[in-house]
Amino acid sequence: MTTDWLGNGFRFPVAPFAYVGGLDLVRQSIGVILDTDPGERIMLPAFGCGLRRYLMAPNSAVTRAAIQEDVTEALSRWEPRIQLTNVAVTPGDDPALVWIDISYVQLLDQRPDNLVFPFYLR
Repeated sequence: MTTDWLGNGFRFPVAPFAYVGGLDLVRQSIGVILDTDPGERIMLPAFGCGLRRYLMAPNSAVTRAAIQEDVTEALSRWEPRIQLTNVAVTPGDDPALVWIDISYVQLLDQRPDNLVFPFYLR
């Protein structure tokens, strides 16, 4: 099956003449969305998830629910190549760590995939 629909893009972090494409680009794009704060991109000020607002927040059920809501909203808005099936935010062994577990279906081939994103509150 062709992955042309998924596109090609620069690899992050940017390296000379390094490109990534296909299904790897989707996973990388999710990471870029989660690592970007709204207002960070001048030409697209609404882009991003805004996880940095949770720095120094307590690792409580309320904080984890807010992170889950923000991640769900950002990925639904900014990543059209996937359909989210679940976003779960769980505490890690470190009191400052939460695991963001993102489950989704790639719309190109209906293949399920997941990505676990560690986020430190401190």
